[in-house]
Amino acid sequence: MSLSRAKRGGFAGWWWTMDHVAMFAMLALIAIGLMLAFAASPAATGGPMSEGDFRYAAKQIAFAIIAAGILAGSSILSIRTIKLTAAIIFALAVIGSALVLFTGSEVFGAKRWIDLGWLTLQPSEFLKPSFAILAATILADPQPMKLPKELITLCLVAFPICFLLMQPDVGQTGLLLALWASLLFFAGLRLYWMGLLAGAGGGLLGVAYTFFPHVRHRIDQYFAQMKDPDQAGYQAGLALKAFEHGGLAGVGPGAGTIKYRIPDAHSDFIFAVAGEEFGLILCAIIAALFCVLTVRLLLRSARARDPFTQLAGAGLAIVIGLQAFINMGVAISLLPAKGMTLPFISYGGSSLFAVALTMGFALAVTRQRPQLEMRDNTHNPIPHGARLA
Repeated sequence: MSLSRAKRGGFAGWWWTMDHVAMFAMLALIAIGLMLAFAASPAATGGPMSEGDFRYAAKQIAFAIIAAGILAGSSILSIRTIKLTAAIIFALAVIGSALVLFTGSEVFGAKRWIDLGWLTLQPSEFLKPSFAILAATILADPQPMKLPKELITLCLVAFPICFLLMQPDVGQTGLLLALWASLLFFAGLRLYWMGLLAGAGGGLLGVAYTFFPHVRHRIDQYFAQMKDPDQAGYQAGLALKAFEHGGLAGVGPGAGTIKYRIPDAHSDFIFAVAGEEFGLILCAIIAALFCVLTVRLLLRSARARDPFTQLAGAGLAIVIGLQAFINMGVAISLLPAKGMTLPFISYGGSSLFAVALTMGFALAVTRQRPQLEMRDNTHNPIPHGARLA
């Protein structure tokens, strides 16, 4: 059965209006993530002297099936439904981020997860896509508001950040603030204000260095490592050895040995597992796929005529690209250690579901909608002789 471009309803309408390149990049990353789940699961469930199993890989397959449903379901939503869905998810994520302070499971001194038995949920993961949509809605609204729109979005992001810092989760806080600043930049905020925001960001980093011992330890360790590679942290040092052991083509699937000594080989440092068993080749493919995905969504958003689509699409692209850069940068010791997952690839239901929602929203807002464009053109006709970009 063939799909005709002339058909605008149902599956055909969805298929011909979505970004195929971005979709295929996402599916490729999910497939690579499942492959690496089988590589990392024995290390996560066993050890150098004990035999592991593939229970994490089996759970990741189940997570991927659910995530695929979230991705497909959110990509077919209308703009109005996306905004409503984002508002509901943002409210639930804020409430969940507050609840973990009282009922959450504590891991290494931090409370970020709600234990649901088969699934450990991290509510803060869902703050990023929902905030991107809500902030874009406010900034793109043509109607004037009583308060500056930039101030309204600041109040919107400041509320959940208070809960994140109490958990504490400095990484998610930084990512949310970077997303907020990016949206302001895309919305046309003057450069001197952006400079002030950059200075304020540096000041907040200084505050985090002063009041959060684990942040101070990681930053001090990072700079010590820059002077002497032997001073690298335990996990960062093992990750570098994994890349060195893998070389260009890797040691082969299941043949890695250093992965058994990396505590978070299946999650935060899964990029190191890719480097050891599949080498620089797979690492380059992963990095290239994230570049293609991010740039493609940015370009697609830039071509849109609707200010909301431009802002929301760009914000969602920045979220996925920045998180991937941070995770890979930590794995190769380009950045200080930070517990942040690699989108689509790291083990975990919360991460995979939130990433699927993020990319589903991105595919939905960047879909080509000819009927809407025709309606807009009716209200805002293009001058005679003007050329469409």
